[in-house]
Amino acid sequence: MTYSAVIGIDPGLSGGIAIMRSTQLVDVIPIPTTERDVDAAKLIKWIRLHTFADPYIGGLSVIAYIENVHSMPGQGVASVFKFGFVTGKLEGIIETLEIPLKKVTPQAWKKELLEGTPKDKQATIDYCLRVFPGVNLIAQGARTYHSGMADALCIAEYGYRKEGASHL
Repeated sequence: MTYSAVIGIDPGLSGGIAIMRSTQLVDVIPIPTTERDVDAAKLIKWIRLHTFADPYIGGLSVIAYIENVHSMPGQGVASVFKFGFVTGKLEGIIETLEIPLKKVTPQAWKKELLEGTPKDKQATIDYCLRVFPGVNLIAQGARTYHSGMADALCIAEYGYRKEGASHL
């Protein structure tokens, strides 16, 4: 199967979502949220706007890559549960839109894209600013770069590479 667009998702309420067509960034935003949850309606509208991913309308052939995450020692039970819930909701939204979904570990995408760097948040931001010079990684109302947006863009770039540049 060939795809005309790749979505990259850094899950969590402080995560981000990006979409690429060919080697071009289409858009990158923080995960839309309500006070304490993913704003599913807003996220679905955003995805449809950029991909026409509606099983009843058709549109671009799209694949999504999401960071494969798990709990870490020392994390609180409530925060781990909430993070898992949000991640599951994001996966459910992608599935509802009938977009194929692949999971990628942070180690895999960082190894490929951030070779020779500390592979930390700043390295991810620096990579995005270098590779996508016009990208805006500052969320509305913020003053600093949004690492979730940078991660999402890197995950989309990783997915683009894995799906084969000639296919997009």
